[in-house]
Amino acid sequence: MGTESSANRRIPLIMVAGIRAEQVAAAAETARREDPVGTALVHHDLREVTQGVVRRLVRHGEAESTEVLELAHGCVSCTLRGDMLPLLRRLSAAPDVRRIVVQLDPALEPETICWALQHVLVDGRPLVDDIEVRAVVTTVDLATWLADATGDEELVERGLGGSADDERTVAQVVVGQVEFADAIVLAGHADDRWNRVRTEAVIARLTPTAPSVHLDELDFAGMLARVPAGARRGAVDGPQGQLLRGQPSLDTDAGVSMVLFEERRPFHPQRLHEAVDVLLDGVVRTRGRVWVASQPDVALWLESAGGGLGVGHAGPWLTAMERDLWAEVSPERQVRASLIWDDYYGDRMQELVVIAHEADPQDIVRALRQALLTDDELAAGERAWASYEDPFGEWHADPCGDDPAERTADATGESGNRS
Repeated sequence: MGTESSANRRIPLIMVAGIRAEQVAAAAETARREDPVGTALVHHDLREVTQGVVRRLVRHGEAESTEVLELAHGCVSCTLRGDMLPLLRRLSAAPDVRRIVVQLDPALEPETICWALQHVLVDGRPLVDDIEVRAVVTTVDLATWLADATGDEELVERGLGGSADDERTVAQVVVGQVEFADAIVLAGHADDRWNRVRTEAVIARLTPTAPSVHLDELDFAGMLARVPAGARRGAVDGPQGQLLRGQPSLDTDAGVSMVLFEERRPFHPQRLHEAVDVLLDGVVRTRGRVWVASQPDVALWLESAGGGLGVGHAGPWLTAMERDLWAEVSPERQVRASLIWDDYYGDRMQELVVIAHEADPQDIVRALRQALLTDDELAAGERAWASYEDPFGEWHADPCGDDPAERTADATGESGNRS
């Protein structure tokens, strides 16, 4: 008798995320109940991860097991590498598992998990050899999500930090969870209709093609059937990916507006450093690539959520790369570069997308334009630009200090003490 190849038996995986643990659990349980015999539900409770303790729940059919894992390093990445990925590999090989539902802890971001599924090696190969992300589903608390998405509170202040020195903000996590989602489950009730309309307007601009349904009316299979064929389904874009995935509306709705800022001259680094303050007040989300005069060879990635903002390197511009290295760049990026190519500047340009809920779009555009080089500064040339004081550095290193791309894991061991 023939045996199905691993490619033909990739197990569908549904990932459920959100900042409210009880709402995530309710949505994940709804998904599990649709096929309790063939579905394995996995949850890692990270409330005590900073003390090196993680509680792992696995439910499959009538069986339920809870184990306490002790990690040598109390952090999210150690949990991911040491237990979650090997567990998913073992479940994908189980003949009685037809589907996996991952109920994420609030400290876990779905984009990080999906990146790991694609790149971290477990027994010498990535999880995507055996697992197919069918959908990423994010729960949204209608009463609190917009306030969370526009604030500056850190996860550790809520007891949700993924490590002792986790610097992520609540806004960064909740915005990222929605932005990466293929479907949205609304939960709870907004204080008033205006707050709900504004919340839904922001969500529609973060993930425009995602169907949404309230938890009280959740038909999980029906919701997933409405996810469009071109949905993300775990695909990680990276800093050179498309900025307007799903073609969101650029019209203003309930005071929520979207600004697309595109210019073909560089920023002055000091003036940009001053101008970014406009992105921290009345703005839900900013993301995009910027061209700073003092760093002509590299694109910088600028990203904000609520009251927090980060700037880091996004790799070299194509025009700064040797032509024989272009083959290593995705075809999509090469096509995009060809559409905007300038004979002198190449693919260098400003591309920022801003979602504002209170800020005036004209004020945002005005502040950013004032940070661009003047005609006289532009004429001075790159030698003069190189002398500008540049306040922009790189991303902070991961607390564990290792490169995620080099991580490996072992699926053969059982749970227990991890190091």
